[in-house]
Amino acid sequence: MAVTIEELPLAFTHADARSHGVSDRQLYEWRDAARLETLGRGIYVLPGLDVDHDLLEISIRAPEATLCLTSALARHQLTDEIPAIIDIALPREVRQPRTAASVRWHRFDTTTFDIDHSELDVGAERHIGLFGPRRCIVDAFRLRHIYGSEQAVGALRNWLAQRGSQPSDLLRIAASFPAAERPIREALEILL
Repeated sequence: MAVTIEELPLAFTHADARSHGVSDRQLYEWRDAARLETLGRGIYVLPGLDVDHDLLEISIRAPEATLCLTSALARHQLTDEIPAIIDIALPREVRQPRTAASVRWHRFDTTTFDIDHSELDVGAERHIGLFGPRRCIVDAFRLRHIYGSEQAVGALRNWLAQRGSQPSDLLRIAASFPAAERPIREALEILL
């Protein structure tokens, strides 16, 4: 029995199509007839799918991928920067995939990777990880030697201006990151 295109997920890999019984010939016929769009090498989506193609590709190639640093700060409206490159964290032991999307890959410690971690729906029944606003601030302070103190302090200032922000929650998360805890305490003393 032949598989119809409607039986496939909204976004899928070549391997997914094969596991559903779709032959290479059928797959390429659908692509050539514009019933499928190629998202990246070996990744297909239904035409007209309203998704962020970069995040969708990243979520398919690296299921553990998590938006972090400037990309996550922008998503939480804690910075005015519009990142040209997507900042993605992976657990330290996970291999970084090749993507068509412009990605700056970061390796984060596995023991702290799930702290203030949630998922963001990227469409096509796919999700990508997203660090919460408190974790993003901690990471900005932790990596301020690379990204600058201005970004970290600015994100903290913007977060404190939001309704419901609790410095004690931020400090609880910062306690797991010794390099960030002291500078966050010092900044909070100045800003509060």
